[in-house]
Amino acid sequence: MRSCWLALAVLFTPLLSAAEISGSVALLADGQALRSEEAAEAVVYFRPATPPKVAPAAEPYLMGTQRKQFMPRILPITVGSQVRFPNRDPILHNAFSTSPANTFDVGVYGNGDGKAVTFAQAGYVRVFCNVHQSMVGHILVLDTPYFTRPDASGKFVLKGLPAGSGDLVVWHDRATPWHQKLAPGGKPLAIPLDLTQKRVPPHMNKFGKPYGRASDAGY
Repeated sequence: MRSCWLALAVLFTPLLSAAEISGSVALLADGQALRSEEAAEAVVYFRPATPPKVAPAAEPYLMGTQRKQFMPRILPITVGSQVRFPNRDPILHNAFSTSPANTFDVGVYGNGDGKAVTFAQAGYVRVFCNVHQSMVGHILVLDTPYFTRPDASGKFVLKGLPAGSGDLVVWHDRATPWHQKLAPGGKPLAIPLDLTQKRVPPHMNKFGKPYGRASDAGY
């Protein structure tokens, strides 16, 4: 009996291991390696060849404003989910985006819970503050439930994946997305990302005009 159980374990181990993808992300800037914990700002997601059903989150995600920053700066969500923009600063803020299919503007608001916005279309959403030009947030609206963030050492694991091939994507707001078609299983991947874009991209205010000189000066 013991030998039968061992045989079954050996038989099914490859099937179990094939249900995940693991690896590590390393960031580079100007040819120099960055600290491994900075890779935690990347998003790793897997899109199976057969599109899965994606449910919106039961509760709104949060992207708050604190110390004149959007926190978290990068937020992956599932399509159809809501994001609330609480203001944790003692000054006025705004959150808006002109990204196609997910354009929104919650207006100028003070300290408090803020408004919630529903993101009905998959895609990349840049979020800005019409008051403070240096504030930028990034919402990645995903049409797959299989996504994660690297840990402080740059490592990631995607578990519970369906069988079959799909697209693995590693996304960072300052890099060209890395992607590869593969099936779950295999050796851990080593994925380098070269950061070539500015942390605060050039942009206009919500009216399509340049910010004023005192746009980050407070009130």
